[in-house]
Amino acid sequence: MKRQFRTLALAGALALALAGAADAIELKFMTGPQGGSWIPLGGQLKDLWEKAIPGLTVNQAPGAGIANVRGIEEGKTEIGIGNSISTVDAIAGRAPFNKPHANVCNIATLYPQYYQFVVPVNSGIDSIKDLKGKAITTQQRGNTGELITNQLLQVHGLTYNDVKVSFVGYSDSVTQMKDGHAVAFGLGTTIPAGAIMDLAAGRDIKLLDLSDSIDAMRKLNPGYTLVTIPKNTYPKQDKDVRVIGYATHIVVSCKLPVETVYAMTKTIATNAVSLAAVVKDIAGLTPKRMAEDIGVPFHPGAAKYYKEAGISVMTN
Repeated sequence: MKRQFRTLALAGALALALAGAADAIELKFMTGPQGGSWIPLGGQLKDLWEKAIPGLTVNQAPGAGIANVRGIEEGKTEIGIGNSISTVDAIAGRAPFNKPHANVCNIATLYPQYYQFVVPVNSGIDSIKDLKGKAITTQQRGNTGELITNQLLQVHGLTYNDVKVSFVGYSDSVTQMKDGHAVAFGLGTTIPAGAIMDLAAGRDIKLLDLSDSIDAMRKLNPGYTLVTIPKNTYPKQDKDVRVIGYATHIVVSCKLPVETVYAMTKTIATNAVSLAAVVKDIAGLTPKRMAEDIGVPFHPGAAKYYKEAGISVMTN
């Protein structure tokens, strides 16, 4: 009888273990390049999601706006941080994407991003056209910032063949600027950008006003906006500077379970304060702002959360 009881107990424990295993879910999360804000933001989201969703394990990996969207479409990752402009291009199958991406669903818009072109104050460079024949540095290929650099040159009648361009990370770009091996640095990120603050600590710099580019840029991608970097964001910046803007958002595989994505979305909405401690532009995040229509269909799980919040969104 005792042996039968032990056998039944062991069978029950095994059944519970198997049930727990069935509930476990392991996801990959591609974030951003080294030195940017997306890696610490991704770490915070990973911790929040794993605490809120029983059985969830999130494995974080570096990435980039364009690469993350491709990774989801190709099944190499399930979650990614994206930029609205490049994700819209992916959905439509426009370059640099080679086909319409049907497995990429939106969860939430988090905050605005600022494309910034910084030059030494004494460089004599006042516009994009002045870059012709100059050495510039920008983010690695596959980054949204690099795509914008390419497009900005294009709308001013230039190509990479008209400049000497280096595709490297933030730290290497700062080093090239400090050493005089580059006279302009283009990057897309939050403000104040840590890389620009690092550069400004070593030499006087200025931001290029890009307001004369917005109409032409919007013809390439209607997701571009004109945003303002307030004066005193950077050392010796004594006036507002208008630059190209877009949105950072979270995308997932459309194949993820509805309840998992519902919980992920709700977790973001209820933890805006802790997320803003990592990226201050997230401060004041609301479900309405998260559900902003940026032209990317929402995952049904995210739509379920927004419906509860009284917000209707477009789904895949």
